[in-house]
Amino acid sequence: MNVLTKQRGNSGFTIIEVVLVLAIAGLIFLMVFIALPALQRNQRDTQRKDDMARLQTALVNYTNANRGRLPSDYGAFTTQYLTVGGDDFLDPAGAPDGANATAYQFTAVDGATLSRTYKDSQNTIFYTNGHICGDTAAAVTPAGSRKVAFRLALEGGGFNCVNN
Repeated sequence: MNVLTKQRGNSGFTIIEVVLVLAIAGLIFLMVFIALPALQRNQRDTQRKDDMARLQTALVNYTNANRGRLPSDYGAFTTQYLTVGGDDFLDPAGAPDGANATAYQFTAVDGATLSRTYKDSQNTIFYTNGHICGDTAAAVTPAGSRKVAFRLALEGGGFNCVNN
């Protein structure tokens, strides 16, 4: 047996195998980092919708306790009906400048269709007395004087609208 003709076995990985593994790992990380912000945005929008449903329930409780009248001061209404027992009623994204979560602000608007974007109206719940939600979440239609429509811009686009 000739020692010179005996070949050594390959031990280790070739450069192509290493590059291929790194490319696949890079693609996986890229997909995660692209999907993660959208997932977080959808989660915050779900929280906003839950907050609006909670607002709707609190408003029904208020009107039942006050002979059908609507609140005249939504700041006091929030304190008495939405933040009772240590609950919070905060926008999940925080303040527009990136600070910690901030309380929703109530702003009265007329019956017009809202065309604001989330960036223009972050943390703002628009309410329209004498109206209910319309065909689209951005629009309202006239109703009785004991009705109110609440609209909130969503980060993913569009609005969420609830009424009593």
